[in-house]
Amino acid sequence: MMVLMDPRRMCPHCRAFITIKDRVCPYCNEAVAPRQVSRDDSSQLVGGFIPHFRFNTTMILLLNFGLYIATTIFSMRGGNPDAVMNLDIRTLVSFGAKWNIGLAQGEWWRLVTAGFLHGGLFHILMNSWVLFDLGAQVEEVYGSSRMLVVYFIATVGGFYASFVWSPAVSVGASAGLFGLIGAMIALGVRHRNPMGAAIRGMYLRWAIYGIVFGLLPGFHIDNAAHIGGLAAGFGIAYLAGTPGREGVVENIWRAASWFCILMTAVSFLKMYLWFAASTQ
Repeated sequence: MMVLMDPRRMCPHCRAFITIKDRVCPYCNEAVAPRQVSRDDSSQLVGGFIPHFRFNTTMILLLNFGLYIATTIFSMRGGNPDAVMNLDIRTLVSFGAKWNIGLAQGEWWRLVTAGFLHGGLFHILMNSWVLFDLGAQVEEVYGSSRMLVVYFIATVGGFYASFVWSPAVSVGASAGLFGLIGAMIALGVRHRNPMGAAIRGMYLRWAIYGIVFGLLPGFHIDNAAHIGGLAAGFGIAYLAGTPGREGVVENIWRAASWFCILMTAVSFLKMYLWFAASTQ
């Protein structure tokens, strides 16, 4: 899935779309300070050689690949010679997949850890390709804090919807990715102008394509997680809006993002303790 990068942001005063180079809004003539994400532009960490580089997006990608390598090694040692392409269910459950039996027993952390696991090489490569572009786009528009909150809530919401609607074991970053798509749709809905309509139309199409693709036989795609993630991402992003002036609101979103990071760490700690106890 490919997304288009747009060199625009929004004026914090009149909310009109302006270019990232503007220091004075051409619509309301107010001074526009560099955005937080611009002042903390992580793309400079690699000298601009990777234009889509964003810190949060890259950290999620690294965590995903680290867990994919760990699960592949564990699966191969468990006797699965095809682990690189297709991980076995036992391995995925052991590392925190969405597993209804476990969730019913109070293992809530699976709603988080499942979003960082993948079932095989094709699965992680496809999701990483989308995340590399889409994550950078959402992080640019919404800022690092809101992007993390959207991704976390969409992951939890997506796998909770899967828990309610599907008994199958499920993993993958696509619940969070659909949440990011929902966030871009929310951006288009909030801004009733030609640019907003173009953004809304493009990401609505991506959402429809993704859900229709999930209906194709033979792929075993968890559309419940996709729809749940899409709805959760749209809802939280619509309420969040985009970054404005520094103040209480921005501090709240920073605190919320750190809470999401903390809950992710706690979830993986819970997974490790469960894993250690189950393999004794």
